[in-house]
Amino acid sequence: MITELKTLIAVVRYGGFSAAGGQIGLTQSAVSSQIQRLEESLGLTLFDRTRRSAVLNEAGARVLARAEEIVSLFSKLGDVGGDDELASTLRIGAIASVQSTVLPRAMAALRKENPKLLVHIAPGVSMKLMDQLDSAEIDAAIMIRPPFGILPEMTWQTLMHEPFKLLVRKDTKGRDWRALLQSQPFLRYERTSFGGRLVTRFLRENKLAVQDAIELDEITGLMNLVSEGLGVALVPMVEAYLPMPPGVRALSLGDKTFYREIGILRKGMSSRRLVVQALERCLCEALAPAADSK
Repeated sequence: MITELKTLIAVVRYGGFSAAGGQIGLTQSAVSSQIQRLEESLGLTLFDRTRRSAVLNEAGARVLARAEEIVSLFSKLGDVGGDDELASTLRIGAIASVQSTVLPRAMAALRKENPKLLVHIAPGVSMKLMDQLDSAEIDAAIMIRPPFGILPEMTWQTLMHEPFKLLVRKDTKGRDWRALLQSQPFLRYERTSFGGRLVTRFLRENKLAVQDAIELDEITGLMNLVSEGLGVALVPMVEAYLPMPPGVRALSLGDKTFYREIGILRKGMSSRRLVVQALERCLCEALAPAADSK
């Protein structure tokens, strides 16, 4: 619609459809079509068509004033960056498991470097955060890597890999994860979530039949269910939820171990590129101490 607004301004500036077309490289009929499309979109008639020349009516004059403001603002979008960008607001979406661990450590470094930067952190599950990023409601999403791939206009930066283990009640006999997984009630990581899809794919690829009992999209909840003796669960080892409840033990899946990949997703051509890259760097630095302590 910016194109139509620019054409409206040109028509008024040059005194007619034909003259405007000559200045902006369009035929008179193309200019007329754009103005008609704008009028249909706004539900207004902008010109008095009873005269030989193009004359704005009252509604057209009001629209013209706003069109000039909008086009002026649009032309300045490319100027966003540098110090101005680092003094504005950064909108981050983040899954729950990073909000109490790596994200606060990264925020400490980011705010120290850029004290004028305002940060708004919105919670959400990975699918919702990806939708919010696509609709420009947030500038970046710290989330689970989508199991179905990354959109070409988006950029993914991996932060960590969290191994899945089989959780069983501590007094459960045996260490054969395959046998326990198929013989005990299964507490399923909610299958429509990104993490739950990884579990479903793991079970399918390894031809493992389970006895579904409870389905939940909450890792701490699954841990507590295991602690109560309600079954076994495949969950990622997440810093925010360790140590586990005292009544739970984790069994390694050995060479069948699969991982939940956590990273930061952003639009590749975003005007917030500089500040999001600064966030990425701070997140990676915040993970280094945790990795060294393992």
